[in-house]
Amino acid sequence: MKGLIMTENLADTDLARAEREEGLVAKGLAAGRIGTFTGAILGISTVAPGYTLTASIGLIVAAVGLKMPAILIAGFIPMFLTAYAYRELNSRAPDCGASFTWSTKAFGPYVGWMCGWGMVIATIIVLSNLASIGVQFGYEFLGKVLHNEKLATLSADNIGVNIGSTVALLAIATYISCRGITTSEKVQYVLVGFQMIVLVTFAIVAIVRSGGTEGHLNFDIDWFDPFTGLTMSAFVIGLIGSIFAFWGWDTCLTLGEECKDPTKVPGRAGLLCVLSILLTYLLVAVAVMMYAGIGDTGLGLGNKDNAANVFGALAYPVLGDWGGPLLLLAVFASSIASLQTTVLPAARTMLAMGTYGAFPKKFAQISPRTLSPVYSTVVAGVVTAAFYTIVTLLSERTLLDTIAALGIMICWYYGITAFACVWFFRKELFLNLHNVVYKLVFPLLGGIMLLSVFVKSVLVSMDPTASGSGAEIGGIGLVFYLGFGILLFGAVLMLVMRAAQPAYFRGETLTMDTPPLP
Repeated sequence: MKGLIMTENLADTDLARAEREEGLVAKGLAAGRIGTFTGAILGISTVAPGYTLTASIGLIVAAVGLKMPAILIAGFIPMFLTAYAYRELNSRAPDCGASFTWSTKAFGPYVGWMCGWGMVIATIIVLSNLASIGVQFGYEFLGKVLHNEKLATLSADNIGVNIGSTVALLAIATYISCRGITTSEKVQYVLVGFQMIVLVTFAIVAIVRSGGTEGHLNFDIDWFDPFTGLTMSAFVIGLIGSIFAFWGWDTCLTLGEECKDPTKVPGRAGLLCVLSILLTYLLVAVAVMMYAGIGDTGLGLGNKDNAANVFGALAYPVLGDWGGPLLLLAVFASSIASLQTTVLPAARTMLAMGTYGAFPKKFAQISPRTLSPVYSTVVAGVVTAAFYTIVTLLSERTLLDTIAALGIMICWYYGITAFACVWFFRKELFLNLHNVVYKLVFPLLGGIMLLSVFVKSVLVSMDPTASGSGAEIGGIGLVFYLGFGILLFGAVLMLVMRAAQPAYFRGETLTMDTPPLP
């Protein structure tokens, strides 16, 4: 206990110094609680490899076929490059507002506000998907264990049960998150550990058994080559799914004020997280391709009936009657774990926006008992429930539509953050080789890549057929409204906030040159 107190006191001191130097404000969060490994675990939990893989493999294969491993690497590259931007920015200005705070300090209040808005909305979209997948696999697991097929497909067959169960699951996750970061941390070790063990086991068994299955493929190093066999449109659509697959690692950075070393731990945790996720994805991708192939019939990954739930189709064939339920349970655990951690960056971004006057001051409240932003967490949960309900009623392909919209949102705020790094450090970029590489080259390349994908994905989203959705409003694809349309709505809301709380927009609360605030 004495050691913990000393760690927390030291973290408080380091955080206070860093914040004072950059004109930032302490939010009252529990300092000194999170180390590098724990931060990486929370990041992996937010990425939710079990949920992400079962939701995105079908989408990626439909776009790029055998090139799935190559596209996963292609999606990893801008994320990896941008991770260095996050690391460098956090080392100078550790703040739970992360992208919002840094982009405001680099580009001013308007860009900062829109960046924060994109981050919050991206999180809400992911939360809705996580809850939906959790409900689907929860019912499927129970149905398989109890040998009740009607129960297994209940959420898919009954929209009322689907929405009601999803909202209930969101409520439970919100409650747990409100209890504080320590509670979430303990739960994550169990849930993340379980899903990673099951995923690796599934991949190994699939590879070992691949030779005797219909449609199986032999390993080919060409799967990792993105420069052959792909059209530009296929590459971009696949890349959107790939970028979605890596979303969430930046949770490590929004927890910076709660880390043992606020200037170093978050960046290290973020890099460890993205590397761990990449290796897991490549192992599983190769395994399912070798086992099932990419055909459009049977277990093939190109079968449209399997696209939204690849693990649901492969669980029993690969792992059998005993292991199959474990994979279903692992995806359920992945969703539950990520529900608890995904709300963290949204709540802390809104906390920061409330603290600096970009959102109503109510969002700046911290529970004195749990040292967590309870109000922001509850708002995130309520808005997610409403968002999921509306989208489910409008689209028959809710999961795929929201994934495509999420790709737009991810490229938006990650890209802004990457460029913010370059501009924030513009006066010291050429002082040494470290700065040239990590503050200029890596962030700039990552930002350009993300900007390119953002523009292309917005254009594709306008066509309901090209986006793969089919849902439309007034002839324009639903994905466009869910992605770029919500960003435009954010711009209108920003003008309302400027009229209500002008101090932030006048640069009085948060700018690069703002002196320390009391």
